[in-house]
Amino acid sequence: VSCGRRGTPGSGYSDGCTLRTARGRNDHERPHFALRVPPNGYAWWYIDGISDDGSRAISIIAFIGSVFSPWYRWSGRKDPENHCCINVATYGPGGRFTMTDRGRSALRLTSTTMNVGPSALHWSNGRLEIDINEMGALPIVAPVRGRVTLHAPQVTGVELPLTPDGAHIWRPFAPTARIDVDLEKRGWSWSGHGYFDANFGTRALEEDFAYWTWGRFPTKDGSTCFYDAERLNGTRLSRAIVFPHNGPPREVPPFAKTHMPRNLWAVRRDARADAGTQPRVVMNMLEAPFYSRAMVETQLDGEPTLGVYEALDLRRFRSPWLKPMLAVRVPRRARWHF
Repeated sequence: VSCGRRGTPGSGYSDGCTLRTARGRNDHERPHFALRVPPNGYAWWYIDGISDDGSRAISIIAFIGSVFSPWYRWSGRKDPENHCCINVATYGPGGRFTMTDRGRSALRLTSTTMNVGPSALHWSNGRLEIDINEMGALPIVAPVRGRVTLHAPQVTGVELPLTPDGAHIWRPFAPTARIDVDLEKRGWSWSGHGYFDANFGTRALEEDFAYWTWGRFPTKDGSTCFYDAERLNGTRLSRAIVFPHNGPPREVPPFAKTHMPRNLWAVRRDARADAGTQPRVVMNMLEAPFYSRAMVETQLDGEPTLGVYEALDLRRFRSPWLKPMLAVRVPRRARWHF
């Protein structure tokens, strides 16, 4: 791990939340799925990809302790394994959304494999294979089936604490990757640039954060990721990290903060770019009253780049009125038999 010059006071560098060697989960060299997630905690593994022509995209999140599930919140967050999920969303013509909250009988874990009901993730020799067999959520109830393969020629050995006490950890496994998508739907076999990370925590996100944004953008030399967070205690985290093709990851001063138009639910969207340039939303991917995921074009060090961006308003997410709305999109299936 190496660092660029330190940020200015208040930039977040002084709170101890800097890149460090990955620790405590046996995932320094590759993902390790056989985790014991504590009560109130969570683990998720996140994959996304954008087609080479920029017309389609996909995101996949495998959860233990599904942080966006109303069922996990209503249960008191006592048993994370009883609220597991593989969320699949496709973006572009014929896009679908699936997110089924499943019980502990649906979960099987080994070091290299995670089964959640009919879908599974498997890591082998620098490849993450995701077999998908899910049912789309309302309003389009239709099957989403196929295989996604993420090729990770380089796996980092670093993580970033998002709070000084390490209660929330970001683990970027393969910020620079390739992805092959082969779904059982016309037009949904494509290749593009991909991304793979994970997040782990011992407390609910809404206990510590008010708002955050994240982004990942491929560059000719590798990729650049941003993590900006406003904590409930009034402190902030602002990180820009470069992941080169050759050499260690390094922290660099955050790029200029800019504002993009709010999403359809009026979620604020702050982004990063070269000073004097304006990031542009190319495709709204996922829209919710508390969340926005989008395909965004920005400029970093003079280089145009197209990547994935998210904004999360956790003050809104804490609102009790939101949970019944989420339950419509996140059905609960408590029992499963392999």
